[in-house]
Formats: sequence, structure tokens, C-alpha cells
Amino acid sequence: KDIEYIRSYYYNKLEVTRFDSNVGKFVGYTEFGVKQAEYFNNNPSYIASEAAQREAYCLHNIGIWYGNP
Repeated sequence: KDIEYIRSYYYNKLEVTRFDSNVGKFVGYTEFGVKQAEYFNNNPSYIASEAAQREAYCLHNIGIWYGNP
């Protein structure tokens, strides 16, 4: 439950949009990012695929990073 998957989109070194697995949706940080987040959040299959990345990527690799030596 402590594991968090974050996917951020940047443009010109400025974070535009971020998906956070704890929040479960995209959040926009600029005017364009808010529009992008709204577009992404209106696509339930895309939200589900991003949420599934926590199990596919993070939980799969946790044993590699924090496993027994």
C-alpha cells in the first residue's frame, strides 16, 4: 500500500500533467495540462491502464529493489 506509481508529462522542463496511482486520475498543473488531464480522465480505459501499471511495474519490481540479498 506504500507503493505509488506516478507518470508525469513535461514540456520545457515544466510539469504539465501527472497521473498518481493514489489519486487515481490525472491532474493538470498548467492551462494546457488541465485540458489534457480532463481529456485523459474522460477515457476510462486509459485510466484503468495507468492504474494497472502500479501492479505491473511497481509491485513486480519491488522484490528486485527491496528483496533479500
